[in-house]
Amino acid sequence: MPPPPGTAPDQHQHTHTPLSLTPLPPNREIAVWDAADAAFDEHLAAARVYYAQHWTLCCPRTATALDKPLGQWISNLRRPGALAGHPRRAEALAAIDPDWNPAWPPEWQRHYAAVREMTAEETALVHIEPGVTVHGMNIGRWLERQRQPAVWAGLMDEQRERLERLGIQPLPPKQKKAAATASKGGSRAFERGAAALAQYTARTGTVTVPRSHAEVLEDGSEVKLGIWLTNTKSRRAKLGADQLKVLADLGLDWAT
Repeated sequence: MPPPPGTAPDQHQHTHTPLSLTPLPPNREIAVWDAADAAFDEHLAAARVYYAQHWTLCCPRTATALDKPLGQWISNLRRPGALAGHPRRAEALAAIDPDWNPAWPPEWQRHYAAVREMTAEETALVHIEPGVTVHGMNIGRWLERQRQPAVWAGLMDEQRERLERLGIQPLPPKQKKAAATASKGGSRAFERGAAALAQYTARTGTVTVPRSHAEVLEDGSEVKLGIWLTNTKSRRAKLGADQLKVLADLGLDWAT
């Protein structure tokens, strides 16, 4: 029999099985695996191990723990907004190290943590000579530089408080040899420049200053720090031994 009008001949017959949806059992919990949270928890475990060994999470970017690239991971988390919407993650990091994301350079915090580790079991402040190293860091030289009056003045209040908790105080200002020497304009300009450099270094963690940069001191005065540093370097042969030492203590290699 020919097919009805409008119907194409079909050589095969198809059987369609209705799709059946089986309802989930009542009160059954469905676990949703969050890969991002799992990765965070794995790195957090590595962070605990690193902190136990180094007393800080301000680790170098190359640092690893439990085969995790911990340094780069933490560096990424310090970026503005990196933990936005994830308060649990920020709290978890702070529970390990409240200073994991300090307002000052992580390198400063790393050296401070090494000093804290070295003095933790001492009943009196240990005298740490320049050259003493912890985890590859010359904390003796670093500590000597922090105690310089100009550097100390440039630290944030919270940084000074942390050093003071360890019994560390700034060195007394050097006595001027004569009032006339102290009143010289060149000497005063050098002192202001050194204070500006100390403040800049404490804030940024580097002595590399753009030539156009101007630093505002606590008294509101402004020092054209980039120009001052360039001019001072070009006249280093005319600087006194005390001035060169101040600059070397601030971290300028060309002053040594």
